[in-house]
Amino acid sequence: MEESLSLLAQLKKEFSCREVDIREYSPLTLAYIGDSIYDLVIRTVVVGRGNRSPGQLHKAATKYVNAGTQAAMAEALQDCLTEEEASVYKRGRNAKSYTTAKNASVIDYRKATGLEALMGYLYLRDDMGRVIDLVRLGLDRLGMEI
Repeated sequence: MEESLSLLAQLKKEFSCREVDIREYSPLTLAYIGDSIYDLVIRTVVVGRGNRSPGQLHKAATKYVNAGTQAAMAEALQDCLTEEEASVYKRGRNAKSYTTAKNASVIDYRKATGLEALMGYLYLRDDMGRVIDLVRLGLDRLGMEI
């Protein structure tokens, strides 16, 4: 029986992606992929909670996938991050981005970018278990249930 590969390992294999030291990625590159990973986790849970119209699914997901909620989650998770994770988060939070969120303060946008950078870093490290643990813990600490 063939062992199942992670999504990341499958993508690297099928698309012949070269190995890169993820510590060399800019924090905004990590946030770029991390935004999608966080969104994928939330959307997967929302869809798993029941078959609904795309409009209802989008409305449910946007409660969690926005700069304000992500900033609050980042704050709620600070005391449980490893030193390495906290460093990645801070690099993302402090990165100089030339864009801002439509409906968020600059401070919330930067905290959300830090969280996304952390999600991207963990994904590229092939540690989806930690991504899921942090999202779950963050939602719990915010008193939010999907």
